[in-house]
Amino acid sequence: MTKYSSRYASSPEAVKKYDTQELRNEFLIDDLMQADEIVLTYSHYDRYIAGSAVPVKGDLVLESIDPLKASYFLERREIGIINVGGSGSIVVEGKTYALGFKDALYIGSGNKEVIFKSDNSNNPAKYYINSAPAHTTYPTVKVSLAEANKLELGTMETANHRTVNQMIIGSVVTTCQLQMGMTELRPGSVWNTMPAHVHDRRMEVYFYLDIPENQAVCHFMGQPQETRHIWMNNHQAVISPPWSIHSGSGTSNYTFIWGMAGENLDYADMDVCKITDLR
Repeated sequence: MTKYSSRYASSPEAVKKYDTQELRNEFLIDDLMQADEIVLTYSHYDRYIAGSAVPVKGDLVLESIDPLKASYFLERREIGIINVGGSGSIVVEGKTYALGFKDALYIGSGNKEVIFKSDNSNNPAKYYINSAPAHTTYPTVKVSLAEANKLELGTMETANHRTVNQMIIGSVVTTCQLQMGMTELRPGSVWNTMPAHVHDRRMEVYFYLDIPENQAVCHFMGQPQETRHIWMNNHQAVISPPWSIHSGSGTSNYTFIWGMAGENLDYADMDVCKITDLR
């Protein structure tokens, strides 16, 4: 079964006036990881889709949704998938790719058959999905967490010591515009993407995981001089517009998956905001 919803783009001037519930309605994705369902959110920021698939009682087949006006999901799209649950596999045009915890799979456009499977219904795979429009077909590639390009950033002294695992990104996988990776914060560190930045040429979606029970992450967004926040729980995602910072601080260390698409594939194309300039 597939469920989907749409989110329209909001201007920074409009967001200045949003109350807490309006912010959550516009940007928070809080219905992911539902058993035996594919759940998708179609954003009008760069036509980006974020979602999940959790096969428990049986396999789940990726199908097109009405906003795409396509005969199959990947007719004009590419997709990145990271497993954040038990072991499983994804079948792409008859070829099976086994995915363990925190392994990723990139699937290029033109692939009609995509099937999600779990190895054990008592510990099902939980697939986090990102998709963007694509104009060229590139090969399907699996990237394990161990194969990711790793960047060590931040320090314990500033509570932002973290490992950035670049997984579906130009130096690892060739894509049209989709980029995905996973950032793991070290114990004792709670700040992600600090100093904050914006990249007006790309939008982004964050998906938070590994948040301990009874803990939470405060996600910061908005223009640098007009910030807002959304409190988030485990396995929730948040849409970040191109004009918005995307940063967070947790009551414990945690992990987040970042995915983005837009005008270019330059990971370093960003405008850094001085911490003392944030408002």
